[in-house]
Amino acid sequence: MSEHPFLADDYHIRWSTLKPEHVKPDIEHALALANERLEVIRNLSEDELSYETTFGALEVASEELERGWGRLSHLDSVCDNAEQRAALNEMLPQVSSFYSSIPLDEKIWKSLKAYAESYAVKELSPVKQRLVEETCADFIAAGADLSDDKKKRVSEIDAELSKLTKKFSENVLDSTNAWELIVDDEARLKGLPEMAKEGARLDALSNGHGSEDDPKWRFTLQYPSMGPVMQHAEDESLRKQVWEANCTVGFGGDFDNTQYVWQILELRQEKAAILGKDNFCDLILERRMAKNGKAALKFIEDLHDRIFEAFKIDLAELAEYKAVKTGDEPAPLQPWEGGYWAEKRRKEQYAFDDEALRPYFSVTNVMKGMFDITSKLFGIHIEEREAVFGEDREGAVQVWHPECCYYDVFDSDTQEHLGSFYADWHPRSSKRGGAWMNSLKTGGPCEKGGPRKPHIGLMVGNMTKPVGDTPALLTHNEVETIFHEFGHLLHHLLGDVEVKSLSGTSVPWDFVELPSQIMENFCWDRESLDLFARHYETGEVIPDDLFEKMIAARNYMSASNFMRQLCFGKLDMELHLNLAKYKGRDLDVVDEEILKEYRADLATKSPSMARRFSHLFSGPVAYASGYYSYKWSEVLDADAFTRFQKEGILNSSTGRAFRKEVLARGNSRPVDESYRAFMGRDPELEPLLERAGLA
Repeated sequence: MSEHPFLADDYHIRWSTLKPEHVKPDIEHALALANERLEVIRNLSEDELSYETTFGALEVASEELERGWGRLSHLDSVCDNAEQRAALNEMLPQVSSFYSSIPLDEKIWKSLKAYAESYAVKELSPVKQRLVEETCADFIAAGADLSDDKKKRVSEIDAELSKLTKKFSENVLDSTNAWELIVDDEARLKGLPEMAKEGARLDALSNGHGSEDDPKWRFTLQYPSMGPVMQHAEDESLRKQVWEANCTVGFGGDFDNTQYVWQILELRQEKAAILGKDNFCDLILERRMAKNGKAALKFIEDLHDRIFEAFKIDLAELAEYKAVKTGDEPAPLQPWEGGYWAEKRRKEQYAFDDEALRPYFSVTNVMKGMFDITSKLFGIHIEEREAVFGEDREGAVQVWHPECCYYDVFDSDTQEHLGSFYADWHPRSSKRGGAWMNSLKTGGPCEKGGPRKPHIGLMVGNMTKPVGDTPALLTHNEVETIFHEFGHLLHHLLGDVEVKSLSGTSVPWDFVELPSQIMENFCWDRESLDLFARHYETGEVIPDDLFEKMIAARNYMSASNFMRQLCFGKLDMELHLNLAKYKGRDLDVVDEEILKEYRADLATKSPSMARRFSHLFSGPVAYASGYYSYKWSEVLDADAFTRFQKEGILNSSTGRAFRKEVLARGNSRPVDESYRAFMGRDPELEPLLERAGLA
């Protein structure tokens, strides 16, 4: 075993060797190596300045630390335990301080700046010139030109933000896991889909509740468990009980995030002010497509105004429907009623039940079909490898949990190994909620013409589990999520940039969702669906009548679904753009004030979702001031997909053009240039509104 297992430069990571006791010595060793390399950059003489000794050296200075900390952070997300959490938290201040200190280091900046201003830069390749420009901009944005006292304060803020956002994430996970509901009266489960019901019974059994003769049913706040209850359970008291429990995530008791929300916001605002910006939005967005906070907020508000009337109609029709069915007067719904009555109305209006699609979406078929689609489009092929947990076995690849799978990706023309990835799809108590993609290693072409180095990445989710002998059968929404994360993964795996920090997903955040969201379109097209949507028992494709109902119901209450994303973006932008207006006030009152025109007027108010809004508060930056990016990228993906629609959904020439101009390019050139290279023009808004039935 390597002396420092977290730092071992193994392509196939030996996860079983990554123990909590190795964290401190490994990360301390990585920090020492990085500091030695930075010291060389600090002490360069004028004669020693070159691309290789400055920007090239900085690019690789902390590669062991990035490798080790990346693996640890990943394990923290998927295999949380007390010892590992303590080890990470012990090293977090040192690691945060290291990264925040680099752009504030006067000697490093002096060396970089001197080379950046030299004539030699003009002779570099365009990609290396791009690295010089981007790195200098990063340094300036982080405070490289500040006075010493201001640099010190920025460094302190960064360290504090790392601690606070880590605690925020832990509180969300711990409060989610703190609740369970054991139901012993089967009558309370009326309306629940059989698969969800059986899953709850088996979950109870595996957690020591009930028996085969005396069954009980266990429910948690993980979405595959609570989602079917909120959507299908006829017992209103059960739905209310689950809703009330969900309100405790990040709220109340030992896991209350209220103070952390305000502290994080105030530290971000203070940092922005030190760096000469009016607010955190302007600091973050300066080099993104939106350019500043006011423009991003205007984007959200303009979309809001375009769909507001349709949104009000959605709400009124749902309230009227409930009134007709119950014999009551139309009135605001309770928060635990919306999902239930919306689903009931959808079933009636379209004679369509989303659960009828599950048998056609076994996770195995979805993955295989997704690989077939991307192979046709992008000129790749994907092979699954044998995966093993907790041991070494010749020819097999170690994974961090028995449920994980592992795959290799090859170029179809050259047979070159482009990269590999892990997939981990099902919920467990040690795993944070949601779905995400991450990179573990960035490869790509070698600068001096050597063999290409393969990338490695992962995609993770919390999808429906297998139930007994029945395979994991997904909802259509879960299928979209898998395609979405695979789009991110392809952006990483197909990166073809010689400078690692400019490859793949290292693009502005209002562009990064384009590859992921464009993949979701293939979940709605008959030609692509027929490649993977097959009944898990009979192998039959989705019947025409069911497919037609699915398409007809696609835009059911689309204004409400559209507004939900705008709601998140509005809350994000207001808190970061106009903090002075809100700080010191009750968080729930602020939440209500900001979002009054963005959500339904419910009979019972919910506590602010900011307390569990991990997108905004789970990292020093995360998606803060950037949640609008999802809708911004939807504009891009809906528009870009029109080219596929015109030239053929599975047209390989179109797919390869997207690979060449978007996926392969990363941040090696401005992303608006990449978009124009693929589409031949700037993006247009109308395709998004047309797709949502809101034009």
